[in-house]
Amino acid sequence: DAVWGGQVGAKPKVVLLVVGETARSANFQLNGYARATNPLLAQRGDVISFSDAASCGTSTAASLPCMFAKEGRADYQSGSYEENLLDVLQRAGLAVLWLDNQSGCKGVCDRVPHSSTTAAKDPAYCASGECMDAIMIARLDAEIAKLPPERRAKGIVVVLHQMGSHGPAYFKRSPAAQKIFTPECKSNTLQDCPRQNIVNAYDNSIVYTDFVLNEGIKWLENRANTARTALLYVSDHGESLGENNLYLHGLPYTMAPDFQKKVPWLAWFAPDFGVNTACLAARKHQAISHDDLFHTVLGMMQVQTALYQPALDAYASCTKHL
Repeated sequence: DAVWGGQVGAKPKVVLLVVGETARSANFQLNGYARATNPLLAQRGDVISFSDAASCGTSTAASLPCMFAKEGRADYQSGSYEENLLDVLQRAGLAVLWLDNQSGCKGVCDRVPHSSTTAAKDPAYCASGECMDAIMIARLDAEIAKLPPERRAKGIVVVLHQMGSHGPAYFKRSPAAQKIFTPECKSNTLQDCPRQNIVNAYDNSIVYTDFVLNEGIKWLENRANTARTALLYVSDHGESLGENNLYLHGLPYTMAPDFQKKVPWLAWFAPDFGVNTACLAARKHQAISHDDLFHTVLGMMQVQTALYQPALDAYASCTKHL
C-alpha cells in the first residue's frame, strides 16, 4: 500500500510538477546552449538542471503516460491500465491536481482532480484564442482551494501541463512582448522557412517557458511561511529543428536522434525542503530518464510504498527529510 510518511503538523510540502511540451535539452541555456534562452532562471542561480535526461518516447501520446508510470520504458505497455504516480500520491492521502493548458492528460489524470484552461476566455492570457501557459500560475490559488483541506494539510502536488514549444507553429507559443530572437518562422510548413527563423521561433518558446517557470517559483516563494516548496520541470519529448532535414518529432525511438529524446529536467527547492542543492549540483551531469520520475516524486513527497525504488530517485542521495 502507499502511506504518507511525513509529520502531522509540520509545514506541508507543495510541489509544482511542470510537464514541458516539445522542449529539447540542447536549447536550454542552463545546459550550455550559447543563446540566453533561460535568462530568468540563470540569473537566479538556485535552479539545478540535469543535462543528460532521456525521454520515455518521442511523442506526447507515448511519453506522457509512460513518464508517470511505475514501470520503466523497457517494461511499460501503452494502453494498459496501470496505477500511475498521481494515483499513488492520492492513495497516500496527499492532495493532487492536474492543470492542463494542452490537449489533455492522455488518461494520466482521469482519477484525480483535474482542470483545463483550453476553454478560458481570459483576455490577459488568451487574447489570441489560445491561452498562454502563465494562465496556469494565475489559477493556482483558486484551483488548489477546491481540494480537500485534510489532504492539503499533508501535502500538495500540482501538475502543470504546458503548451510549451508545441510545433510547428512555434511562433504562437510566446507573447509578442517577450520575443527576443527575430525574425521568426510564421509558417506551419517549416521547410519553407530559413532554418535560423525556425530556431528563433523555437528559442522564443523556451524563453517564455523560462518566464513561466520563474513565475511558478515566485508563487512558491510567497508560500515560504506556510509550506516547504519545490518546482520540478521535465519535458515529455524533444524536437528536431531541421538537423539532417528532420523536423518535429515522433520517429521510432531506436531511430530518433537525441534532439527528440534528450529533454530538460530541472528543479528548484526552497531551503527548508530537505534537499541539499550543492550535492545535487555536483551530480547534474549524471544520466537520468523518465524512468526516474515516478520514484523521484514519491521520494520528494515522503510516500512510503513497496513500489518506490531508491536507486531510481534522482534526489535520494542528496535528501534529508526534515
